[in-house]
Amino acid sequence: MATKEAKNKRRWGDRRDARRVKAPGLQTIMSYLMPNRTDCEVYLNETIDATKVVQYLETKNAEHPDYKTTIFHCIVVAMTRMVMERPKMNRFIQGWRMYERNDISVSFVVKRRFAENADESLMFFVPKDTDTLDTVSKKIVGDVHETRKSETSTGGIDAILDFLAKFPRLLLFLIVRIIRYLDFWGINPKFLTDGDPNYSTIFLSNLGSIKCPAVYHHLNNYGTNSMMITVGTLHKEPVLMPDGTAEIRDVIELGATLDERIADGFYFARSLKLIKHIFDNPELLDQPLGEPSEFQYE
Repeated sequence: MATKEAKNKRRWGDRRDARRVKAPGLQTIMSYLMPNRTDCEVYLNETIDATKVVQYLETKNAEHPDYKTTIFHCIVVAMTRMVMERPKMNRFIQGWRMYERNDISVSFVVKRRFAENADESLMFFVPKDTDTLDTVSKKIVGDVHETRKSETSTGGIDAILDFLAKFPRLLLFLIVRIIRYLDFWGINPKFLTDGDPNYSTIFLSNLGSIKCPAVYHHLNNYGTNSMMITVGTLHKEPVLMPDGTAEIRDVIELGATLDERIADGFYFARSLKLIKHIFDNPELLDQPLGEPSEFQYE
């Protein structure tokens, strides 16, 4: 079995952050007929039974009262595992070509304060094969805590955006045109792409933290992100059980906007089944991400 280093060895036609993969004829032609990612969006909305995860979190949080593992942390880990086991979900199309990322990356926006005039900051991290829910949770909690210490940008892509925003309108227009050109050919400077959610595998929006439902959110033509996930509020509602009875359960709504060119609907549907399987078997969240779930698709 090839090592990760050998697998990611750069070949002719590869990008710095991804390797080129051969796309089926239909997807190749689609990239020319519909070159914009926003023209190829497919939106999925699913309500997932989170009762077992809620029970699991109650036990886990009782063990470490110093910080709280949340349902959002579980979603981050579940999504990451899904992409690890479903590699086509880590693909994107840019410059009329299909690529598969060398790494899986997750990004989301953090509000510095829960106030209308508070600034937002962009969070970006790359999970490791050895990561579990505990390590991912501590990473997120730590990064969010550091971000909320400051009312202003803490560096990285936030600092770059703040700097560019100061340029005169015409000059900024020309700079953005150049950046978009470099983006098309996959040769944007590393300092512009590292930490930018538009270049992440999964871009999450935790709307549940502000008591909002999982609404539709568009993709962006800039960058490489092909999967935008919105997370609604955890709540209770009647669920029809396998025996035909109705039961009040803890549920959470997910909204997923995907680029239909990276895979077909059958592949997307099976990926969703894996997410549901993880929520039905929350012990998988404590398993290192690099270890397969052994989920049997029906």
